[in-house]
Amino acid sequence: MHIIHVITSLFPGGAQSALCRLCMNDSSNRHTVIAMIGGGDLEEPLRRHGVMVESLGFSRQAGLVTGVVALWRCLKRYEPDLVQTWMYHPDLVGGVCARLAGIRHVCWGIRHTALEAGHSSRSSIFAAKLCARLSGLVPDRIVCCANEAARLHAALGYQADKMVVIANGYDLSDFRPHKHRDVLAHRETLLGSDAARPILGMVGRFNAQKDHENLLRALAEVKSRGHDFLCLLVGADLDEGNATLVGWIDELGLTAHTRLLGLRSDIPEIMNCLDLHVLSSSFGEAFPNVIAEAMACGTPCVGTDVGDTSLIIGETGWVVPPRDTKALADAIQVALVERKTLFRDWIERRRGCAERIRNHFTIDRMVASYSKVWVECLGVADAMERGRP
Repeated sequence: MHIIHVITSLFPGGAQSALCRLCMNDSSNRHTVIAMIGGGDLEEPLRRHGVMVESLGFSRQAGLVTGVVALWRCLKRYEPDLVQTWMYHPDLVGGVCARLAGIRHVCWGIRHTALEAGHSSRSSIFAAKLCARLSGLVPDRIVCCANEAARLHAALGYQADKMVVIANGYDLSDFRPHKHRDVLAHRETLLGSDAARPILGMVGRFNAQKDHENLLRALAEVKSRGHDFLCLLVGADLDEGNATLVGWIDELGLTAHTRLLGLRSDIPEIMNCLDLHVLSSSFGEAFPNVIAEAMACGTPCVGTDVGDTSLIIGETGWVVPPRDTKALADAIQVALVERKTLFRDWIERRRGCAERIRNHFTIDRMVASYSKVWVECLGVADAMERGRP
């Protein structure tokens, strides 16, 4: 089959990473990716892997109509077997354009859970509500990356009988426990004299959804209880140029307990360096990649109960209510104490983390699940008639 994927952009993000893993690990189908906004960092890796990438350059200056026409022409030119869209705006615009271009089979992709006024963009809320109204007409299937996403969008009015849940899958040749000596060497290079301290971390861009303020307040509480640690903050805008973040850190007395690393390309190495990964998100997460990536590296996690975080972590870590500073601090403290005083239990916990991802969330399982949905959309007879796998 020839699958065209429509996505907002290929700048790093959860949906973008999942799309890249899918295209680069599926050898049974041909993939083309259309980025409505061009210039993303993930364009080049896809091209190097032999995936065709089209960047349409949607912008307010050029106008939505111009972009829609360009997308329609692109879809008409390629004549794919199926269009798979990713996130609200591509679901809406890409799905409608595909139908207008005469493409018979469309799958939407939902990568979000709750939308909150004042935090989620007004255009995203509008697009989601309009998609709910069109969900009976446009898509054959609606692929959700999390059970919680399916539940909440069904309640929003999406056609429930079209929904299928496909969990994210991970390339475990990248995300895996590294040799102990390699981890020690990388920690020493990255952190110098701080390498011997308990290392916490959170990987995720600076955004209201991630609730870094609550994380920092929880860390201040843990510090006040007499625990030492160093917390690495990794992601877009998590650097010294972020005056708001630096102000919180100063106010809470955490300057000596935090390190701002900004965007990094060595995330598997970072995850291996951490003793504990913490995700403090307050809303909107569906299937947080960073939780699974950390666990795949054998790093236990504390996460807030948003999206399918509790499903990913299972019994291997700690799940607490969102926006609850004390509960978050308590969980971090329990983890630090176990690591310090119950080392055999801690080693077993680390093994359990990696094993859970290896057993339930592999890239092969994700690729097979998407292929199954696409074949069901086309129908076996349709696929055989086209003479393609």
